[in-house]
Amino acid sequence: MIKFAVTGAAGRMGTLVIQEASKIKDLQLVAGFDAVGEGKVIGDGILVSNAAKLRETLAATRPDVLIDFTIASAAVENVCTAADMGIDLVVGTTGFSADQLARMKNAINGKVAAVITPNFSAGVNVFWKLVAEAAAALKDYDIEVIEAHHNQKKDAPSGTALATVDVIKSAIGDIDVVHGREGIRLRGKEIGVHAVRAGDIVGDHTVLFAGPGER
Repeated sequence: MIKFAVTGAAGRMGTLVIQEASKIKDLQLVAGFDAVGEGKVIGDGILVSNAAKLRETLAATRPDVLIDFTIASAAVENVCTAADMGIDLVVGTTGFSADQLARMKNAINGKVAAVITPNFSAGVNVFWKLVAEAAAALKDYDIEVIEAHHNQKKDAPSGTALATVDVIKSAIGDIDVVHGREGIRLRGKEIGVHAVRAGDIVGDHTVLFAGPGER
């Protein structure tokens, strides 16, 4: 039996994780945390605890793994706390700065097993592989990354879009990145990144390669 806790337990993804995990007999939810929703029942009689009580509650419940779907600033603190306590990590939170990623990496540093990724989808990981191949073959083409999500998503562009940019850079070398465009200017050698927030879109990601006479 694997015991797990969830930070961001009352949020969109945290709620979904708990629902899906409840269908797997070898997983046991032992704690849930959120900045809001304290006292909410989230499964098997488990109540949402205030995020401020993270260390105290983790010490009492001793999960094997902490699953984090919060916001970047909170996730960094959650990761550091869990790693310090020897608790493995799965982090799906997005929007980290380079400094935040470095801090988490330093906190983990061989102490615990950890997965930090903006997207767990097998399809998206295949998408990244195809994007890398296309970028390497079409280095002289204009490249635009367009992503669309529901209107409740807080970070923009999405972590998946930013990871896609990194995949492209790995294939063609360092290149300027422009987030949206306005005003009057010619397009330079750059990757354009565009974020749409509307309705209940789960998540769409498109990479446009455009060259002379084709796209």
